[in-house]
Amino acid sequence: MRVILGSSSIVTPPPSPPPPPDSQTHHHHHHHRPKPKSKHSRRLRNLSPPRAASSSRLSTAQWDLLTSRHKYHADLASKLAEDGRLQEFAMVVESAVVSGANASKFASMLSVELVSSGISRNLIEGRIWCVVEVLKKLDKLGVPPLKLFDGSALDLLKRECQRIVDCGEVEEFVDLIEIFGGFQFRIKELGDPCQIVKLCVDKRDANSAIRYVCVLPHAHIRFCTLIHEFGKKRDLVSALTSYEASKENLTGPNMYVCRTIIDVCGLCGDYMKSRRIYEDLLTQNITPNIYVFNSLMNVNAHDLKFILQVYKDMQKLGIVADMASHNILLKACSLVGRVDLAQEIYMEVKHLESKGVLKLDVFTYSTIVKVFADAKLWQMALRVKEDMLSTGVIPNTITWSSLINACANAGLVEKAIHLFEEMLLAGCEPNSQCCNILLQACVEACQYDRAFRLFQSWKQSKTEETPVEGSDGKTDRISSVEDKQKHHIIGTPNFVSNSGHLRFAKRFTFKPTTTTYNILMKACGTDHHHAKALMDEMRMVGLFPNHITWSILIDTCGSSGNVEGALQILRIMHTTGINPDVVAYTTAIKVCVKSRKVKLAFTLFAEMKRNHIQPNLVTYNTLLRARSRYGSLCEVQQCLAVYQDMRKAGYEPNEYYLKELIQEWCEGVITDNNQNQGKLTSYKRTNFRRSQSLLLEKVAVHLQKNTAENRAIDLQGLTKVEARIVVLAVLQMIKENHSLGIPLKDDMLIILGPIKSGANPARHNSEVTDAITKLLQDDLGLEVLLDRLALDESVDPENPLDSDHNLEEIIGSKELHIELESSTRRPAILQRLKVTKKSLHIWLQRRSTV
Repeated sequence: MRVILGSSSIVTPPPSPPPPPDSQTHHHHHHHRPKPKSKHSRRLRNLSPPRAASSSRLSTAQWDLLTSRHKYHADLASKLAEDGRLQEFAMVVESAVVSGANASKFASMLSVELVSSGISRNLIEGRIWCVVEVLKKLDKLGVPPLKLFDGSALDLLKRECQRIVDCGEVEEFVDLIEIFGGFQFRIKELGDPCQIVKLCVDKRDANSAIRYVCVLPHAHIRFCTLIHEFGKKRDLVSALTSYEASKENLTGPNMYVCRTIIDVCGLCGDYMKSRRIYEDLLTQNITPNIYVFNSLMNVNAHDLKFILQVYKDMQKLGIVADMASHNILLKACSLVGRVDLAQEIYMEVKHLESKGVLKLDVFTYSTIVKVFADAKLWQMALRVKEDMLSTGVIPNTITWSSLINACANAGLVEKAIHLFEEMLLAGCEPNSQCCNILLQACVEACQYDRAFRLFQSWKQSKTEETPVEGSDGKTDRISSVEDKQKHHIIGTPNFVSNSGHLRFAKRFTFKPTTTTYNILMKACGTDHHHAKALMDEMRMVGLFPNHITWSILIDTCGSSGNVEGALQILRIMHTTGINPDVVAYTTAIKVCVKSRKVKLAFTLFAEMKRNHIQPNLVTYNTLLRARSRYGSLCEVQQCLAVYQDMRKAGYEPNEYYLKELIQEWCEGVITDNNQNQGKLTSYKRTNFRRSQSLLLEKVAVHLQKNTAENRAIDLQGLTKVEARIVVLAVLQMIKENHSLGIPLKDDMLIILGPIKSGANPARHNSEVTDAITKLLQDDLGLEVLLDRLALDESVDPENPLDSDHNLEEIIGSKELHIELESSTRRPAILQRLKVTKKSLHIWLQRRSTV
């Protein structure tokens, strides 16, 4: 008899074992015989045998018959799987297991070849989730899915997983990996962990990345990789999320992970977060190891006070500092310029080395050399070199570069070149930075010719022996090609020749950088064409000019007096795709100021502001020093606006210099009328030691007022000389406005300040009052009235201008007599001077006729 299963026909199994003699199951079994099913039906008939007796009561023949039946079911299931009918395959397996078959033994009866063939067919057709559902069902039945895959099926599974990864479906891939990980598959074989982690990081998908890492072996290492990858992307939020997940998924705190997240905090520039992580560890009574401490100190190396405290914490916790710890301390000293402390640490580690506790490495020596180099202590740097050679430590490229830099910073070009030769003789290959240090030393010493000869010899060192000038003044042979190149580079005027030996015992590979060409362009001085040729050569060797390159070119062109050419270079920067930065604009502004084109400089400054480029300290100082004197009110207002903008930006301007210029402009009120010219010198030479901020702010406020406003001059808080400058500044503005046809509408009122309770009004602030009265009456011939007014109780007598009342309202209120009637609460008295409108008109007319 055949049972129809879809389109396939399968032979029926052998009969079931006979029942016991007293059993009446034969008729019952016959009564429930299933009927044949339709061709299109997907449901299987119940293949379960009748309830068998207990295993202890089964005979050998019955066991053989039962095994034969399970074998038949296994063959049936295998053939169904081979046809790709995995759902029906799972149903047969489920039926056999439910009927009493041992899942593990039944799985061994299945044909792995046939089942794998069916799985492969489904994978090829892209039905991976169908395979997953079947495997999940088998896993619940106790049939290990891993045993159903042969090599071919595994390869197809890997290929399908890779396809999903290539499509960027990270979340789907992770879902699969979590499932197959539960099936005991080797997860690493289903995808490259590095590629998957990188893909998750690129997508900023921290959740999928964490889920994937958790199913991988050696999860702590994978978490470190994940956190570090997020750090390289400057994604600190995702890195911290991964760190928190590691604490939840790993058994106990892992110092590798702690160290990595602290390093990432430094990489992302959030050193405060690294400190909080450290504090959390201490709060949880977790003692970090030496590597965590070193990372923490390295990230916070800019804060010497903090890392010294961390160093003390190490000692309290019993953590012995290693060589890296001391190297980081030296690095911190180098960053903040603490030469004294660096020397102490250096002597301490030398002492520990003598006792055999530590062994100084090349990094230690290089760091201490850098400390001395930055402090221009070249002799001490050379002593360190002798120390390291005596202990058998070989200087590396960084050490030699620091030594050369120490001499270069001190202006010892010959000594720096000698060290460079010594470096080559020692067999150490110099890098581009080392060569650039040497070139920079030559340029700063104005040895431009030597810089170009060094550069040319290094360029040719790779191909053939370079003819260089020896100490005896003789010159070796030179190839015709090199001769042409050398003539092109150094055959220009205005270079200072320096006869020093440039012979190097060993050739080395020299790769110039953009910085190399920038240094050489500085050596061109005012030769704009030579600098332009170097920029073209830079492009030919595959380097690209940066902002510094363009700024040097602008400066070189401007130094030759070609201001228009310098500004044209500034415009060309836009066309090359490099937007001028603050350095380029400042350089152009300096060129304009040097050529006395101040208006053009201020035009560039306004253009900077429009382009949202924040000026720096050099920009502001260049503009404030653009004029040696002021000729008009507009110029003063322009410079005061720059001064105020500079203060708002957080810079400290040279207020004394600006005050001197404004004072000179103000004194023009007197000197233009040829009156009391001698007093100008005495006031101008007055030495002001305190800050001039208040004075300049007062001048700026009054000069920026609308010409139609009342002239109320506030002199509170100023000395008599400062008060004189403010008053003269307002008078100078009135004079210039009058010359432009702007009429004077009101009296000029000068606020001297409130009279304190109990003070004699006649003596209050007499010094400032006398000085200003004398200036207005004697020097300028103006009519001055001294009067006082009572302030409302709501007005602060110490600072009436900060109250809710308008100054003009206060000044225009009812005048009071000096002898006020006594009362229980006297109002505050504000003392002021008044220069009448009529007097000012007479003064202006008198000046216009002079």
